[in-house]
Amino acid sequence: MTGAERIAEFAARTLMEGVPQLVLDAAHLHLLDALGVGIASSTVVGNTDWAAAAPAGSASLLSGGTAEPGAAAMINGALIHSLEYDDTHIGSVVHGSAVAAPLALAVAQLAGASGRDLILAYVVAWEVAIRIGLAAPGAFQARGFQVTSVGGAIGAAAAAAQVLGLNHERAVSAIGIAGGQASGTLAFLADGATSKALNPGWAARTGVESARLAQAGMTGPASVLESAFGVMNAFAGGGEGLDHQLATLGEDWLLPQAAFKLYPCCHYIHPFLEALEQVMAQGGVAAHDITSLTAFVPPPVAPLVCEPWSRRQAPASGYDGKWGLAYCMAMMLVEGRVDVASFESAPREEVIAVAQRMVWKPMQAHGFPERFAARIEVETPQRQVSAEVNQVRGAPDRPVEGADIRAKFAGNAERKFSPARVSDLEGTVLNIHAARDTGWLGTLLRT
Repeated sequence: MTGAERIAEFAARTLMEGVPQLVLDAAHLHLLDALGVGIASSTVVGNTDWAAAAPAGSASLLSGGTAEPGAAAMINGALIHSLEYDDTHIGSVVHGSAVAAPLALAVAQLAGASGRDLILAYVVAWEVAIRIGLAAPGAFQARGFQVTSVGGAIGAAAAAAQVLGLNHERAVSAIGIAGGQASGTLAFLADGATSKALNPGWAARTGVESARLAQAGMTGPASVLESAFGVMNAFAGGGEGLDHQLATLGEDWLLPQAAFKLYPCCHYIHPFLEALEQVMAQGGVAAHDITSLTAFVPPPVAPLVCEPWSRRQAPASGYDGKWGLAYCMAMMLVEGRVDVASFESAPREEVIAVAQRMVWKPMQAHGFPERFAARIEVETPQRQVSAEVNQVRGAPDRPVEGADIRAKFAGNAERKFSPARVSDLEGTVLNIHAARDTGWLGTLLRT
């Protein structure tokens, strides 16, 4: 079988047979986290009017109201991703929920499907995207593409095809069509453009539209993943690892390994913020004390968070600051926290001044991408201190409690909704598998 055929078979089996309880529990918690992040994002200046670009329809928008299903998936995906607060599977560097959550919500509402179909579609989209990222780790990014959007489009189409009830042949076509529409570059790094948020949004929309086109009779190439001009060669320069990754689909479940994010900035920066918090907790180290700070950075992540260093010290905008290693560390020193509000305003001079006392050097034996590691050395007039983090908190080998994620959801959702509404949303999402339909969830989100 081709890769698309194997993925379509996996998706059909999953929607029919379900998934292990451990996977289901993880899916509910990750979905809750993603929806909370998207709700918070919809309140941020600059994001509030995005829904105006979506044609009218019946699918729920996290910003309120409804839109045409494909457009709703696109806008919701952009909202979930725009804060850089959405979860990540570390080894594949896939932001799965930013594709899977808006896709599953939109296609379930389009089809009038059950909550069970919604959550299982969410799992399918995640699992497939992870496998594509793991088939060529780091290769997509090295060529300037975001694997979330490329692999996400394939997973989204596979999931959507099953919720819409497509047979095997048409489900394979949906995946083939999606492969031809997959994209998502890292060009935003040049000036901090907010269109980066759209990468998973486009992938989610591609999933919806590819399945609908296949349902209407359009065909797509069954060899879209492995052919000479297919996804793996075009976006990653090869895909020798694809067969190995697809061989265990439905046997080894990888969604439970996805890491929750505890700061709304690039995930590569998180272990550095943790290390800095360790230093600050020792006492006697504050923003005005810092003579210099050296960050030892895994070379594969440096192009994203260190280059050019002058921009990562003095970003072009608050949004651009989310990829500024120096700026984020300086924000932690100045404010004692890095949260959603940290990036809502223009870059602050007092933060930039602290960032400009920082330098970076390559880290040896870093273990990336399996580990997101960090080391910092801080100098003050009185002393030198250092700290090291070998793996980012929230990863499977450094897990956070479910209560922490529910608290994160509440903090995010209460930017828009009352505590009572937030409680209703939490209960609904965490029990969505048992819901006969998505009607009540849609009502809670859009009113």
